[in-house]
Amino acid sequence: MSILKLDNVSQSFGTGLHVTHVLKDIDLDVKEGEFLVLLGFSGTGKTALISLMAGLESPTKGSITFKGAPVTGPGPERGVIFQSYSLMPWLTVNGNVGLAVDAVFPGLSRAEKAAKVAHYVDMVGLSHAATRRPAELSGGMRQRVNVARALAMNPEMLLLDEPLSALDALTRANLADEIEHIWQADQKTCVLITNDVDEAIILADRIIALNPEGTLGEEFMVTIPRPRNRMEMNTDDTFKRLRADVTKYLMDVGIEAKIEGTRNLPDVTPIHGLPAAIKDAQKGLIDDHFLDFSQLHKVYPTPKGPLTVVEDFDLKIERGEFISLIGHSGCGKSTVLTMAAGLNGISKGAIKLDGRHVEGADPERAVVFQSPNLFPWLSARGNCAIGVDKVYPRASQAERQDVVEYYLERVGLADAMDKPACDMSNGMQQRVGIARAFALSPKLLLLDEPFGMLDSLTRWELQEVLMEVWSRTKVTAICVTHDVDEAILLADRVVMMTNGPQATIGRITKVDLPRPRTRKALLEHSNYYAYRQDVLDFLEKYEHGAKPKSPAPKAIAAE
Repeated sequence: MSILKLDNVSQSFGTGLHVTHVLKDIDLDVKEGEFLVLLGFSGTGKTALISLMAGLESPTKGSITFKGAPVTGPGPERGVIFQSYSLMPWLTVNGNVGLAVDAVFPGLSRAEKAAKVAHYVDMVGLSHAATRRPAELSGGMRQRVNVARALAMNPEMLLLDEPLSALDALTRANLADEIEHIWQADQKTCVLITNDVDEAIILADRIIALNPEGTLGEEFMVTIPRPRNRMEMNTDDTFKRLRADVTKYLMDVGIEAKIEGTRNLPDVTPIHGLPAAIKDAQKGLIDDHFLDFSQLHKVYPTPKGPLTVVEDFDLKIERGEFISLIGHSGCGKSTVLTMAAGLNGISKGAIKLDGRHVEGADPERAVVFQSPNLFPWLSARGNCAIGVDKVYPRASQAERQDVVEYYLERVGLADAMDKPACDMSNGMQQRVGIARAFALSPKLLLLDEPFGMLDSLTRWELQEVLMEVWSRTKVTAICVTHDVDEAILLADRVVMMTNGPQATIGRITKVDLPRPRTRKALLEHSNYYAYRQDVLDFLEKYEHGAKPKSPAPKAIAAE
């Protein structure tokens, strides 16, 4: 039986030449009791669609009905949970949930209202924090308050607009499980908007893709029996096929080839290389143990005494190797990376690059952070040129300009070189950051969660860009990530770290998959999910923070 119906719905903003079409000709029938997931990325009109369903906006064309009656505004029968928390900072958890109870059940006594509040706070596992204010809660806890507040309105339908996207991977998975449990227990109708394919498959009865032009795309039925265990899904053939089909569709409709240009890179020597007149710079680099972490420690002083964050980190990396560094939050991944960059002092041990000790920052070690850190008033060209002008002091201005333009073209910014950084999207800014790093012709490329702030499609797209540019340079690289698929996709070896403090290397997996790699090709490779399972098994072992009693194997592949 239909509960919510959209009939030929379109949404646009502005008029005349300034009109922007967000949604076009949407026909959608939501069945009572189903868990529907609308899977889309930035710019596909996801939030506009949820706002229309909630009655917060009116369609430009078409009609929306709930149980046959026109939707003319918001109502308690449709509970909405947005990505942002929107909590009253001066109220406690109980107080924020109580606002919804007061609005929907004004006739109840104070004791009855308190009981209802306590019921919903307990449902999302926050009874222990009922008297805390939002400032005292983590991001995941604040989003739980949002969920409890929506549930307290006792809606017939839950509308969820990317409620988990701002959370870390572990908190996101746990809260998704709670939402599924609530949906099953109360048999509510749920509509979830997300850009995460795995999340969609774990939760949905039906997945509908949103196309970039604001239309509904292909529909995928999820027939995997519930409950769906995340670890077990990795070996489920139905899950693998569906995951590959959905990913392929999204990439086909969402990612266009943006690697442009045929510019040749000029033959100039960077400042940290040997002069071309004496010896070719590349022949001056060693191959074996090109990057050598030797018994590395990082210790911070605290009022309670020294705190060892990283200990006995011992890793040998060959020239041209790509390493992914993965582990749970707080395991010291970024600490290792910043020590390699020379931005963080070494407490004990040593790091050697090309046979020389790492001491202080140097352009031979280029870093791409989660935030691109561009000068907002400079163009893409200007941001790249700052480093290039210093690294190639003997090159002509024309040659340095060629270096800048070569890498900006490689990352798909041929038509936006003169665009100011302040006018760029996050994805475009990160492209500039990647181009700037490669343009330094570094001996070592260090990437610290470079795509962590981006939606999944932009993330996939820039992973492809990174792999394309890296395949041309074969620069030695280390990428810190939380994303298992990203780690395997990029790496020759995945280095897994135990939990901190006193974090160290727990396991090393050699990824023997063909290059050049694409996400679609790897999802169909017979060994891909075996590598994925190996990393997932390690992360699950350390999932709850405690260190396992038995030590993890040091490595499962020879270095």
